[in-house]
Amino acid sequence: MKIKTIMLGKKDFQEKLFLSFSLSHRVPENNFYRRLKKVLDLQFLRDKARPYYGTEGQKSIDPTVFFRLMLIGYLENIISDRQLIEHVSMRLDLLYFIDYDIDEPLPWHSTISRTRNMLPDALFEESFDRVLSLCVESGLVGGHTQAVDSAYIKANASLDSLEKKIPAESLQKHIKRLQQENTDDDEPRRKAGKDKSTLDQKTLQATPKQLKDLDTHQQWFKEREGGQLGSQNHRARYLSNKTHYSPVDPDARVAVKPGKPRQLYYMSSMSVDTYHHVITNMRAIHADHKDSLNLIDLARQTQARLKRNQLHMDTLLADTGFSNGENYKYMEDNKIDGYIPVHGQYEGTREGFTYEPEQDRWRCSQGKYATFKKIRYQKNQPEKHYRTLRADCKGCPLASKCIGKAHEKQIRITLYKQEYDRMLIKTGSRKGKYYKTLRQSTVEPVFGTLINFLGMRKINTRGIENANKVMLMAAIAYNLKKYMKHQQRLSLVGQRIIVPAMESCISFFRDFPELLFAIWQNLKQILKQKPILLLLEI
Repeated sequence: MKIKTIMLGKKDFQEKLFLSFSLSHRVPENNFYRRLKKVLDLQFLRDKARPYYGTEGQKSIDPTVFFRLMLIGYLENIISDRQLIEHVSMRLDLLYFIDYDIDEPLPWHSTISRTRNMLPDALFEESFDRVLSLCVESGLVGGHTQAVDSAYIKANASLDSLEKKIPAESLQKHIKRLQQENTDDDEPRRKAGKDKSTLDQKTLQATPKQLKDLDTHQQWFKEREGGQLGSQNHRARYLSNKTHYSPVDPDARVAVKPGKPRQLYYMSSMSVDTYHHVITNMRAIHADHKDSLNLIDLARQTQARLKRNQLHMDTLLADTGFSNGENYKYMEDNKIDGYIPVHGQYEGTREGFTYEPEQDRWRCSQGKYATFKKIRYQKNQPEKHYRTLRADCKGCPLASKCIGKAHEKQIRITLYKQEYDRMLIKTGSRKGKYYKTLRQSTVEPVFGTLINFLGMRKINTRGIENANKVMLMAAIAYNLKKYMKHQQRLSLVGQRIIVPAMESCISFFRDFPELLFAIWQNLKQILKQKPILLLLEI
């Protein structure tokens, strides 16, 4: 009797002691990291990093390998150094990208952290500039129109570790006062193991008026119905950057996103080119700074980066958070066509009064004038003060409604009124509405990509300098993905259109050599008339 053979395969695994294996043969030619390795030249890092290494001891990680590992972390959306090493060890293409073989031990995760802390911020800035230059050379950057924005990025510290700032007084006096006023709210929920702050960072520098305003604000939140978000929790504390600091990360600041609880954040400030959405500038700043106070520095840095690549910024787009009279004046003085919507607190008119710019005065409905008197600063913003004469207001039928119990009418208005008014006209125009849509479709999706897909959802280091390195690396990863996608698209265009077209041209001129000779004779005549083009003949 014959036994039927079942064609069911079975795989038996027996690990070999010796292998003949080539990593380059296992990574496909069209693999992203293989293509990236061909275009990314990082040898400059060795010369730049050399001064930061000693002459004795064990050899360190190659700076180019460190940079590639960092880059992989952001491209793969990994923010943990330990997880990054585990991830790389399981991917052949990543091992090939960092020039490691399958049997080579990878660096310890702590080596990445120590190297990141050691290398200067300027090295990361230069790396960003070189990648930006790649994008410029490939035609991805127009330069003329830039959209700017900022976003909070969560810091690597907890609110539970916050401590109260020490007043600028003698230590014994401060300790004695604390013993008298000690409350549970003054103590951190979780004591930091090491205080990394400087004396200035832990010293209370708020003025008595600021502290009084803060106490009033907190008392209002405490007494109002429902209370502040989370205020009913027994662990809730009233926190402010004026009164508290983080000993774990002194550069992190307390901030709040709309609809979310307070957290410790850094702020990422970014410029994006509107042509192909390439990031042209990135930096980390403290989260307690207003957007409007950072625009001028951001514009200068962006303009400097573009000039190094022979580009010039003509138009700047931003949202209402960057609205500021000083910013408007800066753009007008530097011939930058800015489109920044005016914030809602601006009051360019006064009821019953008409402004006369030629004489710089306000005329009331009764024909009297409030003339300019002086300039004063209100919350660091310059204001022009105007005032009428007492004799003009005395006996006026509208006095009770206009000035109440005062003796004359006072008008205070920003020093940059004309700049505000011109911006109102620009942003309300058809062009202004178009630029608003352009800004929203440019910079906001880029931030979404960085935060959700390129490892910028949280700063995994501490200190503002390291936070800036993290943001720069995320921006480098973003720009490289743009560049590689563009190169791949050009390659496909060449294969599908340019190469067949050239083949057709060669075939055509092979059949009509006389026509090719006539074209060449005409080209020689043109070159004789324009000697600068003789290089083409060579």
